[in-house]
Amino acid sequence: MEKYYYIYILASDDCGTLYIGVTSNLIKRVWQHKYKVFKGFTEKYNVDKLVYYEVFNDINEAIQREKHLKNWNRGWKIRLINKENPSWIDLYEEMSK
Repeated sequence: MEKYYYIYILASDDCGTLYIGVTSNLIKRVWQHKYKVFKGFTEKYNVDKLVYYEVFNDINEAIQREKHLKNWNRGWKIRLINKENPSWIDLYEEMSK
């Protein structure tokens, strides 16, 4: 069985506060952010809207991409989201059906 890894970007609102993470279970991890299972940045700033993600077969590639995106300036991150998800819809809603 092939394993997948995800980098993801959460937002507090359209063009709001952004959070970038990596996980092997995207639906579960976003659910944890939405229901504030863990205290921290996303809980404090209400960052729980999945606006972007990428899929990888290799955890090292996913981690490398996560680090790369975290070093981008805010404008580049917003342009990336706008390119793939211009309405900033919460992608979790579709994935969790």
